[in-house]
Amino acid sequence: MKNFEVPSGYRSPLIVAIKQKRKLEDKLKKDFTPTELDFGKIKIYLARHFGFCYGVENAIDIAYRTIEENKGKRIFLLSEMIHNPQVNNDLTSKGVQFLQDTLGKELIPLSELTKDDIVIIPAFGTTLELEEKLRAKGIAIESYDTTCPFVEKVWNRSEQIAQKGYSIIIHGKPKHEETRATFSHTSAHTPTLIVNDIEETKVLGKIISGELPTAYFYDFFINRFSAGFDPTIHLDKIGVVNQTTQLATDTQAISDYLKQVILKKFGPENLPSHFADTRDTLCYATNDNQSAVIGLLETAADLAIVMGGKNSSNSSHLVELCERKLPTYFIDDVSKIIDATHIEKTNWKNKQSEVVQNYLPEDVNPIRILMTSGASCPDTVVESVIKKILSFYQLEDAFEKVKESWID
Repeated sequence: MKNFEVPSGYRSPLIVAIKQKRKLEDKLKKDFTPTELDFGKIKIYLARHFGFCYGVENAIDIAYRTIEENKGKRIFLLSEMIHNPQVNNDLTSKGVQFLQDTLGKELIPLSELTKDDIVIIPAFGTTLELEEKLRAKGIAIESYDTTCPFVEKVWNRSEQIAQKGYSIIIHGKPKHEETRATFSHTSAHTPTLIVNDIEETKVLGKIISGELPTAYFYDFFINRFSAGFDPTIHLDKIGVVNQTTQLATDTQAISDYLKQVILKKFGPENLPSHFADTRDTLCYATNDNQSAVIGLLETAADLAIVMGGKNSSNSSHLVELCERKLPTYFIDDVSKIIDATHIEKTNWKNKQSEVVQNYLPEDVNPIRILMTSGASCPDTVVESVIKKILSFYQLEDAFEKVKESWID
């Protein structure tokens, strides 16, 4: 893969060394056991895969080069480039302004833009409608497009199966930037619908099978289907694609469920002409990070800490996996670790924060902590969290020894 220029402030020498060694030892990425860091009183288990992915590094590379090469010009981001507070705060400190919030609400009117302004497309991509508005103002968005190649892969795959007459079912969070972008690009080619989870998919299945009336479709899926969508026609031939940061097992469950509905309705001999194979729309980083967490959870531990932006879809799903097994704390910055007894965690479902007491167990030696981070979280955040926890037990020297053992 291509190497990107990422600011050194986002890199951790220790974690870089760990990732490089694990990569050399496991080139085929079949080993999902965690990396153990033994600090005595504290044992940290790092997931096999975590942190910046290809798409995020690509976006950061383009954004920082854009700033460097366009001094004196106004530079805008359509919305958060990635769901990470450190990166977005750093960009705004360099003068970059956001045009929209994460829900697409306008912060700066497009009418204020001129053809001389720079507009950076975020890693999630954007809608065709917004692209056209920017082009109409003479803004060269192609030069500053950080859309993740794996998001574009979903768009391309959707177009390919659309050409064969299939409608597209997107498994995604309806309000997420990436889902909105994928919906826009896909619905330009074929009837398109968004489902959020397996429960909604079961409702859809009953509509396909005729157990629920067609009219129910329009009420239940309001604002989530493309113009002119006719469930009596467009649900007879479908393919399922993924908002690339969704939980892979959930997407597979949705696809498997709809496949069985179609199989029952049209028979096994007609399945290929009514249900498209779209398994290749899952993002490699989403798969790797989720598989690594599944491997991580096989290690006995007292708690888990997941780092990532509170709006980060891929991070929230890592939290979801960890919470099934042990106490899990979702944080976006080291400052959320208040002290040895208090931590401010985010609820991955409603994005609300709460301060939890006694998150580190007493009378346990060693304290075993599982750690991972989302695809948009800098490795420096992970290192800073490790160091802060160690400081509560005066283990600073132990950190330096472990660091030397990896780097040397």
